[in-house]
Amino acid sequence: MSFETIQNQDKNGRLNAEIQGYVESHEKQRQLQKRTLSIVIASQIFGGAGLAAGITVGALLAQDMLGTDRYAGIPTALFTLGSAAAALLVGRLSQRKGRRIGLATGFLAGGLGAVGVVLAAIFNNLPLLFLSLLVYGGGTATNMQARYAGTDLALPTERAKAISMAMVFTTFGAVAGPNLVNVMGRFSVSIGAPALSGPFMLAAVAYIVAGVVLLLFLRPDPFMVAQAIAEKERHDRTEQPNNRITSVHKRGIVIGATVMILTQSVMVAIMTMTPVHMTHHGHGISDVGIVIGIHVAAMYLPSLITGVLVDKFGRTLMSYASGVTLLLAGLLAAFAPADSMVLLILALALLGLGWNFGLISGTATVVDATPPQVRAKTQGMVDVLIALAGASGGAMSGMVVEQTSFSTLSLIGGFLSLLLIPVVVWVRPKS
Repeated sequence: MSFETIQNQDKNGRLNAEIQGYVESHEKQRQLQKRTLSIVIASQIFGGAGLAAGITVGALLAQDMLGTDRYAGIPTALFTLGSAAAALLVGRLSQRKGRRIGLATGFLAGGLGAVGVVLAAIFNNLPLLFLSLLVYGGGTATNMQARYAGTDLALPTERAKAISMAMVFTTFGAVAGPNLVNVMGRFSVSIGAPALSGPFMLAAVAYIVAGVVLLLFLRPDPFMVAQAIAEKERHDRTEQPNNRITSVHKRGIVIGATVMILTQSVMVAIMTMTPVHMTHHGHGISDVGIVIGIHVAAMYLPSLITGVLVDKFGRTLMSYASGVTLLLAGLLAAFAPADSMVLLILALALLGLGWNFGLISGTATVVDATPPQVRAKTQGMVDVLIALAGASGGAMSGMVVEQTSFSTLSLIGGFLSLLLIPVVVWVRPKS
């Protein structure tokens, strides 16, 4: 036996002993849950700043480099498509190696993609831009999947609240990002780079810091501890069939996934074309930053209240609330005068709030339906579908606006969101 093999066995033995200590102690589990939330929160602050760059100036950068509005939705489609692949990879890596390795890898990949976008803008290289946007999507996917880390050791009655805690602090970075557009733009110009590459410089630093925080501090891994707890429960319940512990509730996964897919596609489609719509009607990039900043705040800041509501009133009711709120957002965006900052802000705030309702209620439904033995892998696959829905919404939004108008896009999105109600009614179990 080699010295390296002996070292690995010793390391694994110490790791298993450490995890076992948490399995045996409910108090240590609660302490680890609190510590996990604090670390995830720290990473989410930086992750939020990273994702905001693509939302705010991605479409404008494509418009500038391509010279047309027709394909302005392509950047959103690309980094959302990249996030779909990353969601699958991060989910599978988390299932095998734990949240720490999976999430850190995703954030670091997102940072590398942001660096590539900056280089593509400097050298006006479209192939590099498209490739880098795909890789940049890894940060977006990871920022979304980090919300699951907060639920691994949470009690069933506190899962939505744990999701909301992980999400709400994304607000700080996500709101700061769009409002630093001018600052980063001036900085990038001062070093000889295009102004629109500035926010992606911020994204590169933010994503890399988020990855390093998780890599260094998310120990012991909450997902590995949750798996060990589930395995112990399986052995303790010898009088019951094993599938009582490991069964997957497919109906719950279908409901949760459907809610998140519809809310994501509607939100991404309208959000993507809002900056283009605003610049066509005389608004400057600082106005765009304000509207998108408030939109992103509405996506994440209400999370603490939403989590409590989802736990108290149920996943289904809040899914209905999501559909109605998104409908109101679509109607307001469609009929608001293009020069009215107040109404545009209100429309995009409602759009973010409806997405928030749908994401937290849908996420909680998926977590409820999956045991730890398959949870991370299943969550990754669900997030793939969510990302693909967002990619479709982003890609189609520019074409719809080119052929019709921003108002038509908003109306389509608003009425599409109403499908949430009949779908949830149809799929949920009969009494």
